Amino acid sequence: MNILPAITCLWKFKCWQIRELFRLRFMLVMILAISAPTLALAQAPGNGPVQSYDFSDWDVLLKKYVAPGTIDGVRLNTVNYEKLKTDPAFSRLIEGLKSFSLARLKTHEDRLAFWINVYNVFAVKMVTDNYPLESIKDVGSLFKSVWKRNAGMVGGKEYTLYEIEHEILRKMGEPRIHVAIVCASVSCPDLATDVYKAERLSEQLDAQMKGFLANPGKGMRVDTGGKKVFLSKIFDWFENDFESRGGVLKFIRPYVSAKDGQAVGNPGLHISYMDYNWRVNGSSR
Repeated sequence: MNILPAITCLWKFKCWQIRELFRLRFMLVMILAISAPTLALAQAPGNGPVQSYDFSDWDVLLKKYVAPGTIDGVRLNTVNYEKLKTDPAFSRLIEGLKSFSLARLKTHEDRLAFWINVYNVFAVKMVTDNYPLESIKDVGSLFKSVWKRNAGMVGGKEYTLYEIEHEILRKMGEPRIHVAIVCASVSCPDLATDVYKAERLSEQLDAQMKGFLANPGKGMRVDTGGKKVFLSKIFDWFENDFESRGGVLKFIRPYVSAKDGQAVGNPGLHISYMDYNWRVNGSSR
């Protein structure tokens, strides 16, 4: 019996297996080489998702040092600036922002959530850098207000609170930013205990608006007759930002109780604005 053809066939089959093995290994190496930079960026410490900055340190700090309280009879979230300023996580957060590339913010929501968080971080930083103080406005001077002083660095560039609010956030066409950015004062909207995230941003802004308007000490209150409403001065200062949404009263109506909504919808309603309390929203817990 001639077994040579069988041996030859087996040899060819083995050679084919070896070639296929090397081909598959080569393809695997190429796939890993192409995907490695993306995987490294996504998994790098402090980077989080490729499109956004990792604010996990800020989230921990908010939950650790922000708590309900009362100042001058006003219910609000107070901040323990004394302890927050010495927490290494706060320094790490500030340092991380210095080298962050803004090119990684791909969507409108990414940018909006990022800059709201940055504003709040830098407003807190302005207080901690100068603590103790009576008001954030004390950081300013006759020649330059606190809003126009360098507050912090992002991506190698210094920013002021004025630049972030007026030249970035307000130009993004979202009036609800005014209840999300916090100027470290009693009459400001409360500093939220969660970081703002692109995927939940609208829901978070709605919650902030409802919470602020439900606070009669600084957001909104309606007189007993329903003919006069007292609003935060914020709605006076930034009235123009609400014009494209039908004006302040039309905009806020969906965010208030049914009873207050009826009053707000009254054509003869008179609007007054509350005095603004610039005392720092700090606690000594």
